[in-house]
Amino acid sequence: MDEKKRAEGNQQEAMPPVIRLGRELKYQGTILKIYEDRVIANGHECRWDFIHHDGAAAVIPVTDEGKILMVRQYRNALDRFTLEIPAGKLDEPGEPTLECATRELEEETGFRAGSMEFLISVNTTIAFCDEHIDIYLARDLKPSHQHLDEDEVIQVESWELKDLEDLIFAGKITDAKTIAAITAYARKYCSGR
Repeated sequence: MDEKKRAEGNQQEAMPPVIRLGRELKYQGTILKIYEDRVIANGHECRWDFIHHDGAAAVIPVTDEGKILMVRQYRNALDRFTLEIPAGKLDEPGEPTLECATRELEEETGFRAGSMEFLISVNTTIAFCDEHIDIYLARDLKPSHQHLDEDEVIQVESWELKDLEDLIFAGKITDAKTIAAITAYARKYCSGR
């Protein structure tokens, strides 16, 4: 075991325990459940918010020319349109994320992938939510048909990686899954450019 892993392990062992005393469902919506947890932390009883999400998958579609297909869509929480990679929630808990990513790619962009490769996993908001997103790289894209949900407003756009990186570092792309996907893709496949 290297020194860094040993130091991380020792830090975890020295941490005081956090004990969950109970969890009460406060609200159930179509994509999440909101709970109030009662916990003992640092010897004090506390109440923490917890949001459960069944999970999601996302995909970074790369064309044969090296461009990345992005979706511009309205996000109610921010009350604006955002530029993101295609993504969506699992149809049911336990659905394989590869199936979800494949479905979302076609539904949102109108393309199918000849190859899908796992790229990275992210937990989007670890302070209060357990949402987990597996992100895949899609290549060998073939035109198909977009199948948007009735409430989705999506425009597909083709972007150069460099331009997307510039938008990230300028604070214009703030979506966590998109930032993680683009930076992971750039690091893994394009760092020698």
